[in-house]
This record gives sequence, C-alpha cells and structure tokens, in this order.
Amino acid sequence: MAAGKTTIGRILAKQTSLSFIDLDRYVEGRYHKTIGMIFEEKGEEGFRRLEQAMLHEVGMFENVLISTGGGTPCHFDNMDFMNEAGTTVYLKVSAEELANRLEMSKTLRPVLQGRSGAELKAFVIESLAAREAFYNRAAHVFDAEEITTAKDLIVERLLV
Repeated sequence: MAAGKTTIGRILAKQTSLSFIDLDRYVEGRYHKTIGMIFEEKGEEGFRRLEQAMLHEVGMFENVLISTGGGTPCHFDNMDFMNEAGTTVYLKVSAEELANRLEMSKTLRPVLQGRSGAELKAFVIESLAAREAFYNRAAHVFDAEEITTAKDLIVERLLV
C-alpha cells in the first residue's frame, strides 16, 4: 500500500501507449462490489482465489500495464505467473516512508483504521517483512522513495 503502483502505473502506461489496469478496480468492476465487500463475503482465501483468477485473465491481455494489490504477488503462483506473463517491477519504499504516506491516507484504507503513529509503523514493518521476499522476485526492483515529489522523474528512469 502507498508505494505508488497506481500513480506511476498510469503515467508509465500513458507514456508507453499501453492500456492501464488496476487489478483491484478490475475485480470491483467485474463483481460490482468493493474489495472490502468481497473480503467480507468470501473471506481472505475466497478473495485471493478470485484475485488469482482475475490476474490470470488480465495477464493474457496484450499491450497492458497492470498494477496489482500489495498482497497479490504473495499468494499461490501469482509471482511466477506475473514474471512469465510480462516484466515485473517492485516499487521499493522504506517502511518509514510507507507509514508516512499511509498516515495521510489511512481513512481510505479499512485495514488501517484505528492505527496511527508507532502502531501504524509497526504494522507496515511487519507487513513488508512478510511480503518482501515475494516482491524481490520481480524482474526489476526500483527505488520509489521519492515518488510523491518526483513522479515524472521516476517514470523517466523506468523508461530507460
């Protein structure tokens, strides 16, 4: 969360004339429910299976740039599939910076409600530690620490 996947993805897709797909929005559009509603109805396991099916579906599209949710690479064969289907990029951001970004937007993210300061930072550190082994399997690991102030510069460096 808050690494800049959607922001950078949209800019990069536009500059490379690719269609942009945010996997979470795609799932919501297909099922006419929010991710939160799907989680509530199906539980995490049910959501992750649905997410995997949608990932495999959009992964077969041509000329697309796909932004996945932060948990997507960490389940089933998703990271292997993404690496086989295209070029993967991990937008790496420190836990401290992620916590700062999330602190400003936590009202939009149900999993973060009621967490702030040290508790939020601890949650981010724990989540990142559990996921980073999957993220580091991306074809490219890209330092996106300065994303909030240098979006166009980051896209320019990704295009090289």
